[in-house]
Amino acid sequence: MKYAIITLFFFMGMQMNAQQTPAGKQSTPITIEGAVAHLGNGEVIENSLIMFAEGKLTYVGDADTRIARTGKVIDAKGKHVYPGFIAPGKSLGLVEVNAVRASNDQDEIGDLIPHVRSLIAYNAESQVVESMRPNGVLLSQITPQGGRISGTSSIVQFDAWNWEDAAVKVDDGIHLNWPSTFRRGRWWLGEPRGYQPNKDYGQQVAKVKTFMNNALAYGKATPKVQNQPFAAMQGLFDGTQKLFVYAHGQKEIMDAISSAKTAGVKHIVLVGGYHAHKITAFLKERDIPVLVRFTHSLPFFEDDDYDFTYKLPKLLMDAGLLVGIQNADASNFQTRNLPFYAGQTVAQGLDKEKALQLISGNNAKILGIDADYGTLEVGKSATLFISAGDALDMRTNQLSKAFIDGRDLSLETHQTELWKRYMGKYQGK
Repeated sequence: MKYAIITLFFFMGMQMNAQQTPAGKQSTPITIEGAVAHLGNGEVIENSLIMFAEGKLTYVGDADTRIARTGKVIDAKGKHVYPGFIAPGKSLGLVEVNAVRASNDQDEIGDLIPHVRSLIAYNAESQVVESMRPNGVLLSQITPQGGRISGTSSIVQFDAWNWEDAAVKVDDGIHLNWPSTFRRGRWWLGEPRGYQPNKDYGQQVAKVKTFMNNALAYGKATPKVQNQPFAAMQGLFDGTQKLFVYAHGQKEIMDAISSAKTAGVKHIVLVGGYHAHKITAFLKERDIPVLVRFTHSLPFFEDDDYDFTYKLPKLLMDAGLLVGIQNADASNFQTRNLPFYAGQTVAQGLDKEKALQLISGNNAKILGIDADYGTLEVGKSATLFISAGDALDMRTNQLSKAFIDGRDLSLETHQTELWKRYMGKYQGK
């Protein structure tokens, strides 16, 4: 009982320190002048002029251009401007404290549950979500976890009163965790430790295939009783949704994509893809984009190069694939490190602007929101930020301003408040 009470008060304390009040709608034009603008599509403007009004970019060009500056003018000389970074495949806002069941909505009961929608459980006042913004992560794909088919994701922006305000793209995709041909030995059952063949692989694959085929047949029929899981799958067959397939091994990747294509799925995204570099021709032929794991991770196998995860994005991009970075395998709070995962690829020889695309323009294309987000272009959303230096370097990514749809965000979080509190304590001594 004592520990239950302590946990309850801890959770209540977190709720009382709610997110900063969302910014109001942009009411006056804003001009950012003099910054180095990284557009998110590979282009850079050394001395830029960026203007936006009513939440949309109205001018992106050189500051030497003779054009009237309107509204509020921000002098950003010596600083850098970037499009807001986008984090795919995360359960941000679905879980606050893993050990507190009442705050954990990321994993529902069931194995094949595409009809479970993550958006309606999204907590816009999450302190974890709030902590993303000071590093420039301003949008995310809110993704359910667990099971074979985890459910349906949606894409949100990180400055909202509730999930309705946060929604950018509703029910964008369904997430499938493909079976593995190998599994770790269950030592508690007397099995040898380490990897061993998954004897149930064929049966597990057959179950997924049967489900997809039945869902396809359901959509072509006129059933008297609605089957919610099958009904939720129909967007995959008419092209309005994407299937995000989580797979790592060469055989698993090929089996998953071939099975989904055979079942009539229009758009597929490979998530993880640890061995995707071995079958780039297969992926390119089928126009399959890849969301690779976060680079700050160890190799899967002892005989892999120690820096394999660092260089995988470059290997795939050099092969002509559309590549983005996600960190679905890591804890939610680590999503704030997304720009530094991209920065790691620069040390492996990837051009810095291409590395930026991994978390901006490319992720926007993969998620299907590139008409409005991901790059700094006229007509797109004014979702961007100003940094003191290189946003891919944790030493210099210091934000002074951030905007979502033109709204001037607060960069204060529970963490910045604690930092100021304790810096005052130690500096006062």
